[in-house]
Amino acid sequence: MAYTNSPLVSYTKLSPNHSGQRTHSIDRITPHCVVGQCSVETLGNIFLPTSRQASSNYGIGVDGRVGMYVEEKNRSWCSSSAANDQRAVTIECASDTTEPYAFKDVVYQTLIKLCMDICKRNGKTKLLWLGDKTKTLGYTPKPDEMVLTVHRWFANKSCPGDWMYARMGDLASKVTAALGGTPSEQKQLYRVRKTWSDSKSQKGAYRVLANAKACADKNPGYSVFDSDGKAVYTSGNGAAVVNGDDTFKVRVSVPDLNIRCGPGTNYAATGRFTGAGVFTITAVQSGQGSSSGWGKLKSGAGWIALDYAKRV
Repeated sequence: MAYTNSPLVSYTKLSPNHSGQRTHSIDRITPHCVVGQCSVETLGNIFLPTSRQASSNYGIGVDGRVGMYVEEKNRSWCSSSAANDQRAVTIECASDTTEPYAFKDVVYQTLIKLCMDICKRNGKTKLLWLGDKTKTLGYTPKPDEMVLTVHRWFANKSCPGDWMYARMGDLASKVTAALGGTPSEQKQLYRVRKTWSDSKSQKGAYRVLANAKACADKNPGYSVFDSDGKAVYTSGNGAAVVNGDDTFKVRVSVPDLNIRCGPGTNYAATGRFTGAGVFTITAVQSGQGSSSGWGKLKSGAGWIALDYAKRV
């Protein structure tokens, strides 16, 4: 096929770090987080040395500008998976340097536009987020479908960060709607997991919420998550799930607040920390080690002690 590049590009610095022309047509998009609020020029300099052994097709700088570092016809070195990079357009996005590696709104809005453009130029009318590694990698997209994948599926990384991971469904639905497609493959699935980020703990995925709740009730400590990673139900363990406009934000000032698998110090730490910042809480539960209770992070990363967080 004839490959083209995005007209949204305002800066180009082609990297030598690529494998030449693709051996697979484009049917995936893989957004990444840079872990730095950098410009498209800085990204270009990062990918320029051959010693870096890394690149991406596009980058979105902190101001929302788009840079190109590997033309779409070529395979970038971005996802720790040659098979994924052969068929994916990879996009590095400026982000915060600490979890959940949030994007500025201008970056996210540009990501939506860039994904729309990539889909349109490659003859796609739907962008799909299937929300599960096994299902996604085993899925054969129809000729008009583009599929979202993430770096964390191929390497021990959090990329694209919990902030973006929780918005993959939103990205897919917004792009599909703008393209005029019908997101038939994106019907609501309710997944039963310990946390949203712990896909290996998944007990099942259900079309019917009542069935998902029943599964969670049989597995204490498990919750039901919608397709965007939002906890909509927690098994009967005393948790108060907060929905919709009742969610609230907290500010964490300490850089090394543990995230735990459950609401208490009797639950294992995930090995990750919040970092300082503002986080959204979707459930509150009393538990060992925090007199103010434990808050469940909207990202699905786990629970934090509210003794160390101030409501904002």
